[in-house]
Amino acid sequence: MKKTVLAYSGGLDTTFCALHLTKDLGYEVHAVLINTGGFSSTELQEIETRANGLGVASFTVLDVTKTYYQEVLKFLVFGNVLKNATYPLSVSAERILQAKTLAEYAKKIGAKSVAHGSTGAGNDQVRFDMIFQTIVPDIEIITPIRDLKLSREEEIAYLKKHGVSMNFEKAKYSINKGIWGTSVGGKETLTSNETLPEAAWPTQVSKTSSEEVVIGFEKGEINSVNGSTYDNPVDAILKIQELAAPYGIGRDIHVGDTIIGIKGRVGFEAAAPIIIIKSHQLLEKHTLTKWQSFWKNQLSEFYGNHLHEGHYLDPVMRNMEAFLESTQVFVSGTVKIILHPYRFQLVGIESSHDLMSSKFGSYGEMNKGYTGEDVKGFTRILGNQTAIFHQVNHHEEN
Repeated sequence: MKKTVLAYSGGLDTTFCALHLTKDLGYEVHAVLINTGGFSSTELQEIETRANGLGVASFTVLDVTKTYYQEVLKFLVFGNVLKNATYPLSVSAERILQAKTLAEYAKKIGAKSVAHGSTGAGNDQVRFDMIFQTIVPDIEIITPIRDLKLSREEEIAYLKKHGVSMNFEKAKYSINKGIWGTSVGGKETLTSNETLPEAAWPTQVSKTSSEEVVIGFEKGEINSVNGSTYDNPVDAILKIQELAAPYGIGRDIHVGDTIIGIKGRVGFEAAAPIIIIKSHQLLEKHTLTKWQSFWKNQLSEFYGNHLHEGHYLDPVMRNMEAFLESTQVFVSGTVKIILHPYRFQLVGIESSHDLMSSKFGSYGEMNKGYTGEDVKGFTRILGNQTAIFHQVNHHEEN
């Protein structure tokens, strides 16, 4: 039998792929779930049971959560990356590492092909294919959903016909779960004017009273939550998610330009990523110079877009990561946040590297580093070029 490695999550698309590849096409399917932090042990057991029921040759879980943080997420925090100032790249970031890990696993077991459940209308097909063609260029790429042009309703009908049991009502929504957020796609996100119903969101709102959270950073990386220190930033991210998600914080719908040139719309729930990025950004406002912030913002936007479009293996990404990391030397301190239902408030920061230090004066009140005469001379020189222009061209302006 032909051996193939399938990127398997246990959702509707990959369940269809597993059954179709084994039953209809006669492949020896090795299903691999690449865990980026979005699954509990109970969920993993349920997914394994379903996979085995589909007749796969093997089911493997590869936990890459720590690697995901070190190789991808850390730099998204350093860059305060939010696609279109909204989306924390919840899915696009994890797809990169999933594809990379899957390609390496396929080489390890000697598979002649890899398969994924991407549709022909989204970004994931490009991300997976680009990574595969770079790391395993001689391996065949199989994409049943894309090639057969199937709708979710057709997939459901096929699985029901073959006696597969799963929550088909929930399967009407495409849910991708990971440590950096959960995306939700459904019939509402195919429109421009509808929002997701409350039941479609993975975490229901259960907290109503406000709560204070203090996040600590050391050289740009999270190292504490409410005074508890974490050696592994992944654990800190999970703790913030645990505290904030029940408030309904981090819910939004992202509208963007897809890699293939059409507009796309997707719901997402990302309490921890949004809070972490905004807290880190506030700390940077206090600890970076104006020009550090300016150039970091330019590179960060390009870095996020390049990653989003699947170019993670482009060597320029390593160059930009080195720059981003170098900006974090003095980004250390704590940030106080207050959580409320559906929103959060950034209160302020404390840092020994705070450039707003009162030793040099208070904005709008007093200064300690220069005199009024110094400012008069500075202002005259600062505006000299503009003043000359207007004096030379005075008659033409009138």
